[in-house]
Amino acid sequence: MIDIKLIREDKELVKENIKKKFQDEKLPLVDEVYELDKKVREVQVKADSLKADKNKQSGEIGKLMQQGKKDEAEEIKKKVASMGDEITSLEQEQEELSKKIKDIMMVIPNIMDKSVPIGEDDSKNVEIEKYGDPVVPDYEIPYHADIIENLKGMDKDAAGRTSGQGFYYLLGDIARLHEAMLAYARDFMIDKGFTYAIPPFMIRSDVVTGVMSFPEMEAMMYKIEGEDLYLIGTSEHSMIGRFKGQIIKEDELPIAMTSYSPCFRKEGGSHGLEERGLYRVHQFEKQEMIVLCKPEERMDWYNKMWSYTVEFFRSLDVPVRTLECCSGDLADLKVKSCDVEAWSPRQKKYFEVGSCSTLGDAQARRLGIRTKGEKGTYYVDTLNNTVVATPRGLIAVIENNYQEDGSIKVPKALQPYMGGLEVIKKK
Repeated sequence: MIDIKLIREDKELVKENIKKKFQDEKLPLVDEVYELDKKVREVQVKADSLKADKNKQSGEIGKLMQQGKKDEAEEIKKKVASMGDEITSLEQEQEELSKKIKDIMMVIPNIMDKSVPIGEDDSKNVEIEKYGDPVVPDYEIPYHADIIENLKGMDKDAAGRTSGQGFYYLLGDIARLHEAMLAYARDFMIDKGFTYAIPPFMIRSDVVTGVMSFPEMEAMMYKIEGEDLYLIGTSEHSMIGRFKGQIIKEDELPIAMTSYSPCFRKEGGSHGLEERGLYRVHQFEKQEMIVLCKPEERMDWYNKMWSYTVEFFRSLDVPVRTLECCSGDLADLKVKSCDVEAWSPRQKKYFEVGSCSTLGDAQARRLGIRTKGEKGTYYVDTLNNTVVATPRGLIAVIENNYQEDGSIKVPKALQPYMGGLEVIKKK
């Protein structure tokens, strides 16, 4: 949610930002908020004036009573009571108008960074840099589900019987490899100075709407029937929500945390679920990083955060590239975002394994997360980034370490988490 001062002072800037995101249907909302805001302030001025007059008149009642002018005092009492009713009505009108403004402001996109490339959709995202040489071996690499099933590492049929499409059992050394990646990601981020956390896996609706847009929530999240609780789609949501309504001491910033959680997503719409594979599923696990910082520090943190994901995957012998998200592919709360994509030697192309975003003070403004320092109280900036999300990260490691005999080399960084195992073979 942007600061309403932007609409008061430069609504054309806000409109231009909407146009760059190819959301012209939202343009009338800017003028609507502008007029509603003017009305709110007019009502506020009128209410304040009435309150001042009411206080003045109330002071006269006592004087008149002391002077024995009871009839005059009674007339002023009636006038004061009428003023009170009018003030109550104005306050109610102001509250209704303010709620309407807030509802509309939740839909207006955040102001993007000037460096964001302009484009309608993800096909216009821009490659920034490649890390590591993408290799295609001279032998065929099977589909990842076939590799895993050949190693007795997955059972989707049983998961279909217990839970339905979009779920899976991981078994044996593949399950161990999966958990090794998460344990390594945890220690990797702790070594970078991040504080480790395991957050709640369910959050209330006021936290959900604080960290994401309503359409995203409807498309992604599972609601607990009969409760004001949602299963998290990423631990970023509950991690940022931890600071809801708080004023953080400025000298405590930046706050850098890394969190583990299972994640639950509907994965509906055009993308759909993979019937056999693990790329799009309802349930997965993830190591995340979040940062709360001063506005002037956000870009330094943004660049550090995505580089950590690149470093993580390179340490697992996975070539990656970074991709700048264009305006049309940028979620409404985001100021700037980039994806980290891993090389798929089977498909001979890259696929997304992580995403890094700075949201400015949009989430903090919605959730009331502020800091207090010498220059006063202001909203913090928030950032989030994926360290690794399984099983996508698992797919990348398996494909890039697959050997012609059907075995998988265990990257050296993961071997200590697998009891020293160097190669996963069919048993």
